[in-house]
Amino acid sequence: MPIELPETIAQYFAADKTADPKAIAECFTREAVVLDEGNIYTGRDAIEQWMANASTQYSYTVEPFAIAEEGGRVVISSHLVGNFPGSPVDLRYFFILQGDKIAELEIVP
Repeated sequence: MPIELPETIAQYFAADKTADPKAIAECFTREAVVLDEGNIYTGRDAIEQWMANASTQYSYTVEPFAIAEEGGRVVISSHLVGNFPGSPVDLRYFFILQGDKIAELEIVP
C-alpha cells in the first residue's frame, strides 16, 4: 500500500527517479545540508554534485514504504535496489523541512 508523503518529500523522490541532479537540488533550500555515507554536502551546488556523482556511479530504484516523525524530523523508510555494493538495502531518510523546501537530509541504513 503506497504511503502519503509530504509534497516536498514526494518531489524529492520523484526527482530522484528521473536521475536529474538539478531537479533534486531544487528541492532543497539554498543553505541545505545533506549527510550521506559519512560525507556532508552543504548548499544546492554541492547537493547537485552529490547526486550527479551518485547517478553516474550507480543505477538504482528507491521505494518509500513507511513514514514517521522523530525528533522534529520526518523519517521515510525506503527500499533501495541497484548495482551498488550491499544491494538491496533499506535506508532511513531523515528530513527537516523549511517551508516548501528541504533544509536538511540525513540518509542512514
